[in-house]
Amino acid sequence: MTQLFTARLGSKALLGAGLVAVGMLGACSSPANKNAQDSSAATTDTTATQAPAAPANSPLQVVAQFREPQIVGVAVLPDGRVFGDFPRWDNNPVNPIAEIGTDGSVKPYPDAKWCQWNETVRNEPQKHWICPQSVYADKTGMLWVLDPASPGIKGTVVGGPKLVKIDPKTNQVVQNISIPESVASRKSYLNDVRIDTQNNYAYITESGVGSLVVVDLKTSKARKLLATHPSMMGDTTLNIKADGHEMIDASGKRARFNADGIALSQDLQYLYWKPLTSYKLFRIKTEALRNPALSDAQLAQQIEDLGKVPASDGMEIDANNNVYLTAFEDHSIKRRTPDGKIETVVQDPRLEWPDTFAFTADGMVYVTNSAIHKTPTWNKGVGKQDQPYHIFKMQLPK
Repeated sequence: MTQLFTARLGSKALLGAGLVAVGMLGACSSPANKNAQDSSAATTDTTATQAPAAPANSPLQVVAQFREPQIVGVAVLPDGRVFGDFPRWDNNPVNPIAEIGTDGSVKPYPDAKWCQWNETVRNEPQKHWICPQSVYADKTGMLWVLDPASPGIKGTVVGGPKLVKIDPKTNQVVQNISIPESVASRKSYLNDVRIDTQNNYAYITESGVGSLVVVDLKTSKARKLLATHPSMMGDTTLNIKADGHEMIDASGKRARFNADGIALSQDLQYLYWKPLTSYKLFRIKTEALRNPALSDAQLAQQIEDLGKVPASDGMEIDANNNVYLTAFEDHSIKRRTPDGKIETVVQDPRLEWPDTFAFTADGMVYVTNSAIHKTPTWNKGVGKQDQPYHIFKMQLPK
């Protein structure tokens, strides 16, 4: 395995309680109850004081850091504006979708009303962020938000699952696609999205049941494909770990995360995905996914098994068709070259469950760390976070 950048693991440094946001980005969260509130990017934490130190040779630059709430997603527009995604998992963030200012401020997006979710607006599930999971900037500079509408990942709110397009020039919603229950069932969890601006399609991983969702953006019609196919399902036999510990919930069950990471090739010809708790990577031609005449059985025949890769959460592809993976088992970002070679791009102890990527046209990669393995769901109800949540950036290696 080629080491493009290497960092020392395990070194620790003392951090003060109230961390101040640095630069321009977001914060983080994970599955369980819903009672904590966040009011700013930097909130005081008097229990978590230890955090991994930045290795001297790490290429990761801190754009922003936060104590709470938990960030999972990040999007960066061509003009440099940055957006963060804070799902309603263990926390109840005030701003589940936020624009992050260069001073570290957090602004509800597109406005405070969209970020509101309580008893007073229960009859308007399509007009509010319920539990947004992904924020994504497409090649034309439009912003997309994917909301599985499943607070605490405990079941969808009826009428809530949606894919929303926002024009950042006006900060107005320009398309709001409701995903019907026939596609996003009550047990579903819409996870991540990629937009094909050439053919006007959206491709979504759904990790609750384990499926792909394909949306025709011209008609707003969504289809569920390959539900429970082996390529969609997490594997509970692999003993996948984070920080050396298996992820086991309060009931004693091993973590099983189905179809999660997703990436669209630069030429738009292939969609890549993988279950999170899995060491396999798959792809299929997007032309097949767009063909409603093909049955699941016919689609399954076109799936390519690309072999072993690290267990990972987020995924993206660069212009040279390298597949980047956030490898949470060893605090790293890795990439799979077109010939199948796995290379370590960066390894840094601050990558406490590296989560989601955002690539920019000028060759920068942004990544969040969500510390999912340290949240109450996987620690018998007690949060073990000892680090701030970050948004990092670095130059993509050649």
